[in-house]
Order: sequence, then C-alpha cells, then structure tokens
Amino acid sequence: MVHLIRESWAGVEARSDEVARFFYAMLFSIAPNTRELFAANMESQRDRLMRALVHIIQMIDRPDDLLPFLHQLGRDHRKFGVVSAHYEAVGTALLAAIKKHSGTHWTQQVERAWAEAYTVLATAMISAANEDNGPAWYDGEVIGHTRLTRDLAVIRVQTDYPVPYHPGQYVSVEVPQRPRLWRYLTPANQPGDDGVLEFHVRTVDGGWVSRALVGHAQRGDRWRIGSPMGQLHVDRENERDVLMIAGGTGLAPMRSIVEDLAQYGENPQVRLYYGGRTREDLYDLANLQRVAMTNPWFTVTPVLEDDQAATGAEQGTLAEAVARHDWSRHEVLISGSPAMVRATVSKLLVTGVPLDQIHYDPFALD
Repeated sequence: MVHLIRESWAGVEARSDEVARFFYAMLFSIAPNTRELFAANMESQRDRLMRALVHIIQMIDRPDDLLPFLHQLGRDHRKFGVVSAHYEAVGTALLAAIKKHSGTHWTQQVERAWAEAYTVLATAMISAANEDNGPAWYDGEVIGHTRLTRDLAVIRVQTDYPVPYHPGQYVSVEVPQRPRLWRYLTPANQPGDDGVLEFHVRTVDGGWVSRALVGHAQRGDRWRIGSPMGQLHVDRENERDVLMIAGGTGLAPMRSIVEDLAQYGENPQVRLYYGGRTREDLYDLANLQRVAMTNPWFTVTPVLEDDQAATGAEQGTLAEAVARHDWSRHEVLISGSPAMVRATVSKLLVTGVPLDQIHYDPFALD
C-alpha cells in the first residue's frame, strides 16, 4: 500500500495545484454545504491541503509519528464545523482528483490502496475529534500590539480560558480582519495561568493575514484560537544535547521551550543558532543573550546572511552555518521558512545527522 501510494503520488505531484483545484470543485459539487466552511479566497487553502497531503504521505509508513499528527488534525478541524459526515465526501473528492490526474497509471490496486489509506486517516481524525471534550476553539482578546519594525509586530492575546498547549506547539487563529482565514501562529512564551499568548508576526509575500495583523491588529480585537498542534519539544530525560535552529519569527517555538526549561536547575546543553539577513532581523537577540547569561546550559549563536561587516556573529545562511560543525549526536529542532527548513535538513543529512534526530513541524506558516 505504501509503495502504491507514493508511486502514484509521484506521478501527479508536479500538478498538485490542479489536483487541489479539482478536489475542491468536486467537494463543493457533491457536498455544497461544505463551501461555507471556507473563506472566499481559496488559494492558500489549496496550498495547505497539498502540504498536509505530502506530509501524510511522507509519514505513511511511520504510524508512531502519523497517528498523533492525524489526531491533532482531527481535533483542530472541529473549529471549522467539520462533522463525521463530511469525511465521506472528502474521501470521494480526493480519490477522484488523484485519479483524474493519474491517467493510465490509476489501476484498481492503486485505488484500493488509496481507499484503505484514507479510511485509516479519516477514522483516526474522527475518533480524536469525537473524544475531545474541550472547546472547538478558545476565545481571546488582544491586550497588546507592539510594532517592532515596518514588517514585524509582537501581539499579546489574553484568552478567556488558558489554552492547553505545550512549549513549542503552535495554534491556528482566526482574526476579525480576515474572517474564516485561519492561520497558524506559534506562542513565543511558555503556558501560564494568566492565559496570555505572545505571538511574533512578520508580514510575508501574499500573506493576507500576516499583513493585517502587523498593520491593523489592535487592543480589544477578539480572536478565535484553535487546538494546539505540533511535536517540537525537548525531552529533558534524553541523554543527547540539543541544537535549535531558528530563522526570523521561527524563533517563537524555541523561545517558548527555552523559557520553560529555564524553570529547571538541570537541562541538556542547548545551542540555539538564530539567523536573519541583517542584525535588525534578530529582534530578540538581546533577550536571548540575557537568558544565556543566567543559564549555563544555554548558548545562542547569531547568524547573519547579508551583513558581512557585523561582528560577533557567524556569516552565511543558517544551513551553511550549522553544516560547519558535527551535530550527529544532537537532537535537532528547526523552525523557520519552508525554504530554510528544507535547505537546513538537507545539509544536516549530508553531514551525518540521522533523520530521526531532526524535528520540525510542517504547518507553522502564514
């Protein structure tokens, strides 16, 4: 089944945008009531669908990793109003979309493999959603908006009830400036009894939500926040030391984890490579250096890509900087843009870091 799914997907992946367009057209045709679950602009939703599908295909032979991800996805989809009955229509539309773009490569064996895999996927998601007794989302209010630069803001949201996230996890948010356009953001602080979440938001090209948040979020705005997701964490019982690699606002999960670790007297040695194009991009460097001064287990290394005159920092991309050293005995956590994550993972694999020691989340994106 794994071989058939991966082989058939490889034949249509180059046309993934067409697959996504056909999928949603088919879904809205056979289940018209699902259209109201989505925003008018479907471009980013199609991209997120394909990223989810690729991630699932990558993990399809690793149930210990796949099932927790599917459980999180099922709980998260409650915020859309997704119910069990929707899954049959989704499965029909998905198989029809892949079949249409597979041509003669689509056989009865391939169809059976996809059908069996989707049954496992849907069952896991439905089960997790039905067993979750918590709210479909958490309501919160913006209590602070600080614009650090033209394209970067720190936004603090106080939820009515604390969101049960772990340091390093991310959440989806819906904001009044962009109704029904849910986006993933990562709290940059550890969970607290006060229910306050701190988000670091940078505008990105084509980012409808990020531009609205940086430029127009204000105190008093009411947000909806979905169920926590993600696997990034530091196991304090693991004998391996930890390498963290963060680009730009990808710092958020690392900052949350480090803040949590600082409560303890003993921790693994943690080395953070924090990168950006220029010194200005390392907006939280001074705070991280203060943390390092009082926690001997933690060190931070700034990395600058386009600032050759700067001192006290490694030069080049994050991928280039970490590739200069041997991290084969470390657990590695990566967060940042998709391009940075891909480049860094490739470099680490080439230098001998085993794949099962490299950790990153697929959806912490605008």
